Amino acid sequence: MFDVGFWELMLIGLVALVVIGPERLPGVARTVGKWVGKGKRMLTDVKAEIDQELKAEELKRILEVQKQNKPLQEIIETASESVNEIKTDTEKMIADLEGTQTKSSQSVSTEEKSATKAS
Repeated sequence: MFDVGFWELMLIGLVALVVIGPERLPGVARTVGKWVGKGKRMLTDVKAEIDQELKAEELKRILEVQKQNKPLQEIIETASESVNEIKTDTEKMIADLEGTQTKSSQSVSTEEKSATKAS
């Protein structure tokens, strides 16, 4: 904020000593310190409130984006359900084909056994 160095503080202290006097200077310094502390706390509180409001606004924006993306999420869910259905149907077809091949191989082996017995 202010660029106050050592010499500026010494000058302010000297002027205060001359104007206020040595008897009342400690009380005035104490009062000024309390006011400065209250000011710093107030600034810190305001800064924290501003940060909190910014975070709340950011969360609101995120929620709005998610609301806008909800149809996209529904499309993704529908597509994944379709893919799962196709996968299930494909697995059933493969199982049916394997079952058919097993039956035909059993019938071929039965025919081979009967042909072997006939010879």
